[in-house]
Amino acid sequence: MNPPDAHVVDRPLRRALRRDPYQLVRLAGWSVAETAPSLVIGLAIARAIDDGFGAGQPATGFAWLALLGGAWLLAAVGARQVVMAVAAIVEPFREELLAHVVDDALRHSVMSGRGPGAAAVARSNLQVELARDAFASVITVVRSFAFTVVSVMLGLATLVPEVLALVLPPFVAGLVIFLLSLRALARRQRDFILADERTAGSLATMVGGLRDITACRAEERVAGDVGLRVAEQARAARSLARVTALRTLSLAVGGWLPVLLVLAGTPWLVGEGAGAGVILGALAYVTQSLTPALGNLVEGLGINGVRLRVALGRLLRDGDPPVRARGRIAARDGDGGAGAAELRGVTFAYGPHAEPVIDGLDLSVPEGDHVAVVGPSGIGKSTLAALLTGVLPPGAGRVLVCGVPADRLDPADRVLIPQEAYVFRGSLLENLTYLADASQEAVDDAVAAVGLTNLVARLGGYSTEIHSGLLSPAERQLVALARAYLAPARLVILDEATCHLDPAAEARAEEAFARRGGTLLVIAHRLTSALRARRILVMDGTSVRLGTHEEMLAASPLYADLAGQWNPSSTQELVP
Repeated sequence: MNPPDAHVVDRPLRRALRRDPYQLVRLAGWSVAETAPSLVIGLAIARAIDDGFGAGQPATGFAWLALLGGAWLLAAVGARQVVMAVAAIVEPFREELLAHVVDDALRHSVMSGRGPGAAAVARSNLQVELARDAFASVITVVRSFAFTVVSVMLGLATLVPEVLALVLPPFVAGLVIFLLSLRALARRQRDFILADERTAGSLATMVGGLRDITACRAEERVAGDVGLRVAEQARAARSLARVTALRTLSLAVGGWLPVLLVLAGTPWLVGEGAGAGVILGALAYVTQSLTPALGNLVEGLGINGVRLRVALGRLLRDGDPPVRARGRIAARDGDGGAGAAELRGVTFAYGPHAEPVIDGLDLSVPEGDHVAVVGPSGIGKSTLAALLTGVLPPGAGRVLVCGVPADRLDPADRVLIPQEAYVFRGSLLENLTYLADASQEAVDDAVAAVGLTNLVARLGGYSTEIHSGLLSPAERQLVALARAYLAPARLVILDEATCHLDPAAEARAEEAFARRGGTLLVIAHRLTSALRARRILVMDGTSVRLGTHEEMLAASPLYADLAGQWNPSSTQELVP
């Protein structure tokens, strides 16, 4: 996916800087105070030597040094005020960005029929804070650089104007080299971050599926896939290192070449009337103010500036309303029924170079069907659920639910309950009726149907405020199941949504949904879920088979093996 345009990324930054002009004026005023030593350091040293100690006037020398000390005290006060002024600009920026991310997470939760996922939480807690810190650093560094450069140039012009001819050309050249490298640096930094995340994702997937990898004897293929990710990250790191080397070159040209030129030009400066104090003062301006300022700019923009653009680019890219949010379409009863699902030649892979998780799948689930999906962990069962709900777009083919493309279906027409059920802070009744404006009688019926009665009694009624930490994983699943039961959706997908329930509670919930009507798709956690289903979809990594229990026993070695090892008194999971 391409990053957003530069103006899209820059827009929140410009808005943050323009929000309160007074804070910019305040920041500029205190920046003058903070950079006061950069203005007087060379002049104070030159006068202290030439007019003071060198001329036999120690009192004059100490007076100039006292002036320099006073400038440092003023700078200390200014630095504190600068931090407060920067915070006044950055904190509203953070709040606006966080509100954007939360709105996006809620929008996607409504579209998918579930709560905000881990990715949204990670964006909120990591990317927003990263952007805030980087923005504060960029403001601080750029502001300090600008005021320091102006102060140094004014000081050099006052002390010995001729030295500007030795300092300015290499300084400008080094600055230009750095600025020209920023775009490439940002691009390489983003590529490296994405490569690192892909490597981490591949490793996590591999570790989570070690048992299945061993069972399928896929060690070499998986190792090759992970190796490709590692090699890709290594290439991105080398590319980033090459561009990063330009930062060192720009600092050498703009920060240290002026020092050499001043030293080499000392005879010429002396010929122009400069004394030893003036030469030392000019070197102090360059080494103590100008070079550190350029170094801070190179370091600050080269790291935090790039980090800011990458963080904003990912937030705005991920946060932009997806195409599927536009033009939602209600279910069409005349095309397969409200609740029917159909996949036509569907292929999906997690990345342009990854092997497809689902490849050329044709599947038809008519209205009112009850299908259980079984297969090893990582085989693509949850991917199938995400495709049917429109959370993931297919790489090829079409996914139709209720007669319309899944990504454009009105969320009210389908509901997905994931393994980790979502409960928000609010009353139990608000949680249960989140997807439907249900009557008290309907709520009571749903609670009784899925087995939530004991929890309601324990909590003391529907008005009790609940939150995620108050309930066990099994209780959260029961709340989510009752919420889905009350929803008007004709297609219900349970993606291991009963994995925290005991077998009896699981059977009660699934049987309730089967009686409820509509189409039910269960990502099976136990073989008993498959036995309760009308048909069984077996995904074994090489093919996808659909049929009754008896048909799958004859057609699928994987399913036959699972059924042959099953003990009805156990809670054996469907993982070979």
